Amino acid sequence: MRSVTVEHRPELKMFLIRLEPGKHAFLSYTLERDRVCIKSTFVPPEYRGRGLAAKLMEAVITWARSQRLLVVPICSYAVYYFKKHREAWDVLAPESLETVKSYEHERA
Repeated sequence: MRSVTVEHRPELKMFLIRLEPGKHAFLSYTLERDRVCIKSTFVPPEYRGRGLAAKLMEAVITWARSQRLLVVPICSYAVYYFKKHREAWDVLAPESLETVKSYEHERA
């Protein structure tokens, strides 16, 4: 797969990766005061397993740092990402720490 470009679309409150015409991977969020709440991540089934959701998370974390925002992972993938990437905990909202620590990822 060629290099991946993550596009931030603040008017949609989304981070997007264009995969092919009409197909996107995305991360959607809401803003609540100084918190960016990650509501969902989605990668089309045929593109899963290529690290695209992680690229979306990396982009939102970089953006949160630049804006001095804390991240509240709501969707299961975002919680899973933080569980696996302790180096990103500097942007993790304190109220989310226990959720991340106790998360058990179940593979289907």
